Amino acid sequence: MADRHIVHVDMDAFFAAVEQRDDPSLRGRPVIIGADPKGGRGRGVVSTCSYEARKFGVRSAMPISEAWRRCPGGVYLQPDFRKYSRASSIIEKAFHEFTPDVEMVSVDEAFLDITLSAHLFGGPAEACRRLKDRVKELTGLTCSVGLAPTKMCAKIASDLRKPDGLVTVPPGGEAAFLAPLDISRLWGLGPKTAASLRSIGLNTIGELAACPEERLLFLGLAGPALRTLGMGLDPRPVSPEGEAKSVSNEITFDTDTDDEREIKESLVALCDKVSSRLREAGLKGRTVGLKIRLEGFVTYTRARTIPLATNYADVIWKEISGLYAAFGRGRRKARLLGVKVSGLMPAAEKESLFEEAGDDRRERSHRAVDEIRRKFGRGSIYRAGGKKDI
Repeated sequence: MADRHIVHVDMDAFFAAVEQRDDPSLRGRPVIIGADPKGGRGRGVVSTCSYEARKFGVRSAMPISEAWRRCPGGVYLQPDFRKYSRASSIIEKAFHEFTPDVEMVSVDEAFLDITLSAHLFGGPAEACRRLKDRVKELTGLTCSVGLAPTKMCAKIASDLRKPDGLVTVPPGGEAAFLAPLDISRLWGLGPKTAASLRSIGLNTIGELAACPEERLLFLGLAGPALRTLGMGLDPRPVSPEGEAKSVSNEITFDTDTDDEREIKESLVALCDKVSSRLREAGLKGRTVGLKIRLEGFVTYTRARTIPLATNYADVIWKEISGLYAAFGRGRRKARLLGVKVSGLMPAAEKESLFEEAGDDRRERSHRAVDEIRRKFGRGSIYRAGGKKDI
């Protein structure tokens, strides 16, 4: 079997880098993208942050109040997903200049299989260098790249020399590359499983790979699978169809709430926003999901798969309201709400010859709303019963 050449591309501090690119006054300053910190009393989390902010200990997914405590002098910005999506589209087109086999994992991350095309660019390593230069030429942004025979090694490699790095793993060198690395680097290994492995003396990927399989049986089927990955064996292919698998939006309340009106208004607005994002992307989905985090950070999810895929706000709301009613929050207050639609497919794809004729009217009304928002911005029109500030 011929050697594979898999590339993992990770844009460097993508959201923050886009903001610094577009506003020169932000360059060299700690930029934090995420929820409004509200003077240290904000309730959301950090989406991403610049490398200048990371020097203060700020990191993605950190509570925004903690980010403020560590870096009160930072520049805090709300995310502009439309701007980031535009940049991501340009970057994806650059990837396709090097290979048709591109798997976009997210707006700022992708796998490429250049096995069949690398020779056109002077070999695998030179192709990676040229790809980095092309992304910077088109967007003014830097990316970190890992090149390896497997997806997992390529992903880990791309993270080792950030920002603007390039790390290569030669064919046959996967196990040696992984062996000295901490087990936390292993793709898909969560903190609880990592703690369990450390408790039996396994701290590096090499130690995990050398561990007798019977010692890992306490992890169930995950044990042998993680050991196999630790040995550098990962046959997973790059899947060009692996675009976005879901569209979601969340809101974190300023204070925990049991106000049913506020909860309903928030859910209506979230359904509307998810609907709008699906329609902008030309997608619809069959599974509607509710996420609710209660006081004490206990999080629950509920989902329902519907007969026909949709991107209509009223259909999504009908399912979400049913899921919420069945959830039974009791007296517990809500801290966060989220709405997600998954099981995506192209919006134009017909699933049945008998799709309701009534959808024509629904489609026309949604198109009218879409057009108003395109002309005058999202804030120009809101769905009845929804909050205006999500």
